[in-house]
Amino acid sequence: MSEAVFKKNLHTVSGFKVVPPAWSAVAIADVCLIGRGRVISQEEIQKNPGTYPVYSSQTSHDGEMGQIDTHDFEGECLTWTTDGANAGTVFYRSGKFNCTNVCGTLRPRADDSIDLRFLNHHLGRIAKNYVSYVGNPKLMNDVMGRVAMILPPLPQQRKIARILTTLDNVIAKTEALIAKYQAIKQGLMHDLFNRGVDTTGKLRPPQSEAPELYKQSEVGWIPKQWQVCRVDEVGSVKLGRQRSPDQHSGKHTMPYLRVANVFDGWIDYSDVLEMDFTPTERETFSLLPNDILLNEGQSLELVGRSSMYVGEPNRYCFQNTLVRFRCTPVNNASYWQDCFQHGGSIGRFMQIASQTTSVAHLGADRFARMMVARPPLEEQVAIAERIRSMNRKMGVEDQQRQKLRTLKTGLMQDLLTGKVPVKADEPEESNA
Repeated sequence: MSEAVFKKNLHTVSGFKVVPPAWSAVAIADVCLIGRGRVISQEEIQKNPGTYPVYSSQTSHDGEMGQIDTHDFEGECLTWTTDGANAGTVFYRSGKFNCTNVCGTLRPRADDSIDLRFLNHHLGRIAKNYVSYVGNPKLMNDVMGRVAMILPPLPQQRKIARILTTLDNVIAKTEALIAKYQAIKQGLMHDLFNRGVDTTGKLRPPQSEAPELYKQSEVGWIPKQWQVCRVDEVGSVKLGRQRSPDQHSGKHTMPYLRVANVFDGWIDYSDVLEMDFTPTERETFSLLPNDILLNEGQSLELVGRSSMYVGEPNRYCFQNTLVRFRCTPVNNASYWQDCFQHGGSIGRFMQIASQTTSVAHLGADRFARMMVARPPLEEQVAIAERIRSMNRKMGVEDQQRQKLRTLKTGLMQDLLTGKVPVKADEPEESNA
């Protein structure tokens, strides 16, 4: 191991100040056999269905891209993504499985050399620091082999791995609960925007069970009390101001939001740019609480992504990569934000967007003409409150997830660098 790599890992990457007693410096190649998966095509997966997972470079669904009837690996193993946007992502694997040629593999050279769950936590924390971002991101086998680490004795590795894995399990349960709530919310929104709620606050029966409560319309079956109208009949639609290089500074500079700031249900204020807006332009393009911002230019699946602005009035303007919707006083802004989110999830914006080579455009005029179903104001408020209630439940769980992740980050820093010593478990005594 070169002194340069050692020092980079010791100070810059892993965060070590000193090497703890009994810990040792090693390179990955010293303790692991380094391998690679093979080319596995979708055609092979389709022709050989089975129960053994095939892992690829992706990270969703634990990296699984399908299942086949044979396996190349058995037992404990680490895989990491060697190429692409997810390069450097590390996974712990066990059992019988396969992986593609964009996955590297790590297996212990000896049974007592290293605990793979420990290595998974350690490498997961530092591996991306060794990814080359020249052209296509890569973390190839030779570079992985030279990654230097400071390892505690094996009993301490196992104890640290158990602590962090236990916390991972708690995080996974919280994430599963959030996913459950998200699925419930999707079903709830489908029902609310098709059936609405009656005067008692309960969902109406489906149209198939109570056809007398519904009418056919341009947007499908809707409750008889609802109306069909254009978006610009329930609020004003405005495209933001075009960005101009000669207006980056001036007497009337103020921050503005752009497509990079607006996500699905939330606004990111960490990277806000500034531009000169005249007093007249500021009046035209400034934001007020409850304004809804929609992505005008995005990938086709993300066009129309929206969030409600809840900040102070006239604090920000907005650029022409966004469309602003400001509902009239006889409509409920929260309802229309939920309506637009639901419309995005079922592909309404994809249907009206125009597609260029790489970017889809919502089009302020097309959005303004889009037909929507409008419940009475009281029902809009009731529907929005049902969705807010579900959002609050999800928010509580999301806060818990963030707390657990913060706790894990601190624990990893303390345990994996030896800042907080870990005593290995005492061996169990025999009753003989």
